[in-house]
Amino acid sequence: MPDHITYDPMYHTVDRDDFAEMVKTDRYAARTGAFDTIISRTHDHFWDPNDAAYIDFDAQPFDLAEQTIMPLDFSAELSSAVRDKLDEGQQIGLANEITHWMVSQLLHGEQGALSLSASLCHIMYDPGAVEYASNQVREEARHVTGFTNYVCRRWGEPLPSGATLTTLLTELVLAPEVYKKLIGMQMLVEGLAMGAFATLHSKTNDPTLRTLVQLVMTDEAFHHKFGKIWADKTVPQLNESEHERVELWAADVFQKILFNLANPEQKKGIYAKFGIDWQWVASAVSEAFTDADRRRLMTESTNIFRVLIKTLLKAGIITDRTRGIYAAWVDMDELHAEDDEVVGTDVAEDGITRLRDINRNRKTIGRALR
Repeated sequence: MPDHITYDPMYHTVDRDDFAEMVKTDRYAARTGAFDTIISRTHDHFWDPNDAAYIDFDAQPFDLAEQTIMPLDFSAELSSAVRDKLDEGQQIGLANEITHWMVSQLLHGEQGALSLSASLCHIMYDPGAVEYASNQVREEARHVTGFTNYVCRRWGEPLPSGATLTTLLTELVLAPEVYKKLIGMQMLVEGLAMGAFATLHSKTNDPTLRTLVQLVMTDEAFHHKFGKIWADKTVPQLNESEHERVELWAADVFQKILFNLANPEQKKGIYAKFGIDWQWVASAVSEAFTDADRRRLMTESTNIFRVLIKTLLKAGIITDRTRGIYAAWVDMDELHAEDDEVVGTDVAEDGITRLRDINRNRKTIGRALR
């Protein structure tokens, strides 16, 4: 039997094939109110990726031959000797293809979150937890649609999921242990996504992408809270053996993401379009992008790896046992002194304010038509 490591009844589970447990009469009244606040706020951040009132994917065309969606120095490749091999047009082309790859990974990540949330609906016993998870399924589905719409407008179709991301998402979606689903997806992957979205929002040259990621962030901020509630209720009750298991697993996931998420081998098809060998790219990036550069970038609040470390630290998952793994990259004392707010919350709240106005006006119009 899987060891879910859940102490609070709100996170209790049943076997995914044991539907008889889900229709026991006393279960329906056993609902806790722990998730009611984030469930009720779902209405505040409703949006429809196929409705131009929220986002019009055709309103602002973008010439990929003339302008980069992200700044040239955003990618490690174009901050290395790779840039010297390319003329201006090729630099723009490669930069946009790297962005194509990155946004495609975000799309695949949203599909992973959708599938994982759906799997929680089959095993969570608390009706409130199931309602929250089902809301997240709906929200992840609109993220998949939104990123699909964007990718298709800009490039025609998405690029394949990278090997590192595919392996991680597969492990999380299929994991029988609830703690892996909640830490892995709701805290680590959602935290990583919030960092990535905050970076895109602040640096992109494409207004459509900026609008899209802000809309997605209005949902993702709440998904992260679902995992945080688990940590607040569970981590303080872990025994030494359980804490070690959770902590070492989280550290392993972090290191895999840090060193392999954007490995050049996964983008070799992109480089080939520009006549560049991926192994040479890997060497050039390694020479230009040192561990010191990693540490410098991790001082930025939106850096995805800094966000992951902060998420684990604030959840109480990091102890002296693994602190050194993270301290090699960030100032842990400085991180500990920061507030608990997840990066990008301000952007998400601004988006929610905008959505309230849109939704309020649309309700008014609907009543007038009736």
